[in-house]
Amino acid sequence: MQEIHQSVWIADSAALYGRVAIGEGSSLWPNCVIRAECNEVRIGRHSNLQDFVMVHVGYEHGTRIGDFCSITHHATIHGAEVGDDCLVGVGAVLMDGAVVGRGSIVAPGAVVPPGGVIPPHSVAAGVPARVIRRRDCRAENRLNAWNYCRNALAYAQGEHRAWHGPGYEAFLAEKRAEIARELAREPAAPDAQEGG
Repeated sequence: MQEIHQSVWIADSAALYGRVAIGEGSSLWPNCVIRAECNEVRIGRHSNLQDFVMVHVGYEHGTRIGDFCSITHHATIHGAEVGDDCLVGVGAVLMDGAVVGRGSIVAPGAVVPPGGVIPPHSVAAGVPARVIRRRDCRAENRLNAWNYCRNALAYAQGEHRAWHGPGYEAFLAEKRAEIARELAREPAAPDAQEGG
């Protein structure tokens, strides 16, 4: 029932039930819960589900989380879809059939209602969530995801201070340059200008 890449780091207190697939380099942090009694949960590569994240499915909708995503503390994803390079803020809620487009941020405490759509390259906030700014957030969101990849590797070895010191600064510089090169090869994000 479960298809979890061998490189995935899973905290001892995380709990997974049902049909769950998790891609390379992803991580599940303390007290994260994933349940899939019907449909399935699919999580891409290098994504992180942080402390107390709840992921569930709906009767009509599975849950899909793309590559390089950060689902932050206490967020709930319920039968929704999150595109690549997204960040879902602390305590945010995405309900059945909701879709968050690539390179977006859902602000802390925001609620994307059933069937709600956040276009790619947006910042959404509020209850219900609405787009407050158009901005291509791919680079910053991908860097955040890489931070969690580094952190998971450290935690797997009992090291809880991976975001500190000259080695970390060198890592950040290397990843910023790598991300800039990768995104330069992709089409520019349309209509991702400041404003709202």
